[in-house]
Amino acid sequence: MEVEADKYKDQGNKLFTLVKYEEAAKCYTQAINILSSGVKSAIYYSNRAFCYIKMENFGSAMVDAEIAMKEDPQYIKAYYRRGMALLSLNKIELAVADFKRVVQMCPNDTEAAKKYDEANKELKWRRLGEALGYEEDLKDVDISTIKVESSYQGPVLENTEAISLEWTTKLMEYLKTEKNLHKKYLIMMIYKVRDILAKMQTLTELTIEGDYTIVGDVHGQYYDLLNIFKINGLPGKDNIYLFNGDFVDRGSFSVEVIVTLMAWKLLYPNYVFLNRGNHETKNMNSLYGFKGEVVAKYEEKVYLMFLDLFQKLPICYVINKKVMLVHGGLFSNDTVALADIKKINRFCEPADSGVMCECLWSDPINEKGRTPSKRGVGICFGPDVAEKFLDANGLSLLVRSHEMKPEGYEFQTGNRVVTVFSAPNYCDQMNNKGAILRFIGGSDIPKPIQFMAQEHPKKPAMAYANPLMKFM
Repeated sequence: MEVEADKYKDQGNKLFTLVKYEEAAKCYTQAINILSSGVKSAIYYSNRAFCYIKMENFGSAMVDAEIAMKEDPQYIKAYYRRGMALLSLNKIELAVADFKRVVQMCPNDTEAAKKYDEANKELKWRRLGEALGYEEDLKDVDISTIKVESSYQGPVLENTEAISLEWTTKLMEYLKTEKNLHKKYLIMMIYKVRDILAKMQTLTELTIEGDYTIVGDVHGQYYDLLNIFKINGLPGKDNIYLFNGDFVDRGSFSVEVIVTLMAWKLLYPNYVFLNRGNHETKNMNSLYGFKGEVVAKYEEKVYLMFLDLFQKLPICYVINKKVMLVHGGLFSNDTVALADIKKINRFCEPADSGVMCECLWSDPINEKGRTPSKRGVGICFGPDVAEKFLDANGLSLLVRSHEMKPEGYEFQTGNRVVTVFSAPNYCDQMNNKGAILRFIGGSDIPKPIQFMAQEHPKKPAMAYANPLMKFM
C-alpha cells in the first residue's frame, strides 16, 4: 500500500513543479485514499496543503495541515504549512505561533527563522499601528503646497475637470514606460474619485440600454489591462465598463492599474464603474504587494489615501434589474436579500463574517447546498442556493470574479452564475487565459471574450509583496 501511495505522491510532486497545482492535489488525494493514516500519510496531507495554498484555498490547507500534525506531531512542514495558510488569512498572531514552533523544532532551518522574524516584525508593527491609529494621517493635504519639480516631464493636471480623452490616453502611454504620475496630480485624482464614490449607493442600480463589459480581477497586470482596451475598445458612452474588484495586489503594476481606472472614472463617471474586491482592503494590501508598491513609488501617506478611497467603493451593482455583480458571491442563509446589501455600512474594513464579507469572499460550487469555504473566509454556495436567491430578487444572472479560471471564465451548473477572471497567466505562472464578459444592447446574456497574457517589463509578480509572502 505504501509503495502504491508513494507513486501518486511522486507524480503529484512532478505536477507541482510544473505549476499544475490542481492536478497535483488530486494525486496527493489518491495517495491519501490508499494510506489515510500514519506517519507517512502526514507527508501526503502536508503536500496537498501546499497545493491548496498555491490555489489560495487557505481554509482547506489549514485542515490538511492539522490532520498531518495529528498523524505525525513531529512533522515540521505541517506546522509551516498551517502557518503559511494563517498568514495568508491575515491571522498573523496565530501564524507567528506556528513559525515559532517550527524554529524550536528545527533551529537550523534558516527559511523558517526568516519567516518567524518577519512575522514577528509585522505583528509588532500592526499592534503599534492599532495603538497609535492613523486617522491623523488621513487628513486632507493642501494640494497647493505640493511642488512639481522642473525635471518632471509627465502629464500635467491643473484640475480634475481638465481630464480629457486625450489626456487619459497620454497618461496610459506615459505609465506604460514605467514612469509615475506626479504625486500632486495623483492626490488630486484620489480626492475627486473618493468624493464621487462616497455619493454612490452600497448597492448601485444601473440602467444600461447599450453595450457594456464586465472585467474581472486585473491584479496589477497593467499591460493586460491595456490589451483589454485594445481588444474591446476604450470606455465611453457606447462602451460602458464595470470593473469587478481586485484591481491591485500580486501583479507589480497595481499603481498603473488604479491610476488608469481613476482617470477613466473621472472622465466618464457615468460610463465607468468600480466595484470593491477582497483585495481592496488593508489586510490584503499589507501582504500582497499594493502597500509595498505605493510606498516604493510614492510614500505611505499616499497608500493610506488609497485605503480611504477603497472604503468608498460600492460592493454590489444591479444592472437593468436583471444582472447582479459582486466580487465574491452569496450568503450563509436564505434570508439575505438585495435590501440587506443596501443597508451595509461599507465605509470600513470588512469583518471576517457577515453579508459584506460574503459579498467579497464567497465562491460558487456545483454541488447543492452550502459548505464551509475552502478559503477559510466566506462560504461556498451551490446552484440551488443561487437559483433561490436570484428568483427571490427578480434577477436572472449573478456575475462574480474572485477565482482564477483556466479559460478566464466559467459558468456554475445551471448557468445562473458566471465567474470572470481578467488576469491571464496569473502571477506570471498559472498559464490561464483571461476573459471579459460583454453584454450586447443591455442583454442579460454575456458574450465571453478570451485573451492571452501580454509581455510586461521584467518585474515579476509579487515584487513588492510583504517579505512574509516571498517564502510562499
